[in-house]
This record gives sequence, C-alpha cells and structure tokens, in this order.
Amino acid sequence: MMSSLNEIEIRIIGVLLEKSVTTPEQYPLSVNALTNGCNQKSNRAPVMQLSETEVRETLDSLKTKRLVQVSSGFGSRVDKITHRFCNTEFGDLKLSEQQLAIIAELFLRGPQTPGELRGRCSRMAHFSGMADMETALESLQAYQPDPLIRSMPREPGKREIRYQHCFGDSDAASEPTSAATEPAPRSHATNHTHELDAVKQELETLRHSLAALSARVAKLEQPEP
Repeated sequence: MMSSLNEIEIRIIGVLLEKSVTTPEQYPLSVNALTNGCNQKSNRAPVMQLSETEVRETLDSLKTKRLVQVSSGFGSRVDKITHRFCNTEFGDLKLSEQQLAIIAELFLRGPQTPGELRGRCSRMAHFSGMADMETALESLQAYQPDPLIRSMPREPGKREIRYQHCFGDSDAASEPTSAATEPAPRSHATNHTHELDAVKQELETLRHSLAALSARVAKLEQPEP
C-alpha cells in the first residue's frame, strides 16, 4: 500500500476522486480546473493557494507513481487528468462507493469524526445511517493487506473518535497509538447520542429564531408616538 504521499499529492488525488463523482460531466479535469479544485475554499482543510506550476510538478510525481493519467483530448491541446488511485483495471486498490467517498473526504479535509464524515460524504455516496457509516469505516480499517484508515486518540472533552487516512507521510500518520488500533465502538447508544446532539442543535437554532421573531412582533405592536 502507498504510504508516502505528500500534502499536495493527497489534495490532488482527493480533488480528482471528488470531481469524478460530483461533477462527472466535467471530468477528466484540465490543469486549470484541478488547480481551482485544490484551492477551493469550501470543503477543504487547510485552504491552499497552489499555482498551476506546483500542480504540474506534482502531477509529474504522481505519474511516476502511476496514480494519475495525463492525456490530451482528440483535437485539443488541453491536458486532461484522471486518477488511477483506485478501481482501475490494473490497480490493486478496489473501493466501494462508500469507501471511496470516505477516503476522498479524509484527503480533502483531514481527520474527521463519523458524524462529520456522514454529513460530508452524502454528496458522493448514500449512507442510510450512522451504523452504515461505521460499517464502512471498519471495512477500511480492516482492509487487506494494509489498513487504509486508522482511528485517532479521543480528544479531551470530545465524544467521538476522529479517523485519518494512512496514505500521508506526516508524523501523526507514522505514529499509531493504542487508541488508534482499536475500532470505534458500535452501539445503539452511540447512534442515539448522534441523533440527540442533532436535535439539540436544531432546538437551539429554533429558540434563537423564535426570540428574534418575538422581538420583531413586540416592536411592531408598540404604538406610534
């Protein structure tokens, strides 16, 4: 399994995975479109400011690793880029729709909780509920011959464990901990907690909206001087 992708390589592959699913009519991508996707401000963490030159240089590295293909369309001088990261005829890495969505989001935004992933992955794959997401996460942890993601130590004061991909060359990715080797617990209580938190957030939003509306009504009911 690959384990030496740098930050820019990870961002480029993440964008190609994402766009191949969310905007198939615009895929393969031109270098300009790929650069814009890498520098996109929404659904990216961290936000980058890559130049086309940096993207082209990184594409050369990815071509050497056989992770992307750059070709010119018939009658066009514009290069078009497709990923060869997974689900290719000669590649070993085969991912389901759900697994691909999770990897793409981890590439684009870094470590995330199951709840965050469920919301963000919904644009690329269908998850019927948290149990569905947790099953997909477990399958990526148990992937053979090497796991594709790992769980991180629980942060102080946080309820959910975050997950990170195993393709980077960062210190965090190269130093697994005992907590990272344990799959996140699956239980009805966990699912209930996710749902309860969402309801609480919606209620708080409704309270603020109601307070603002009440203030406006009271102001309108005041007699004119």
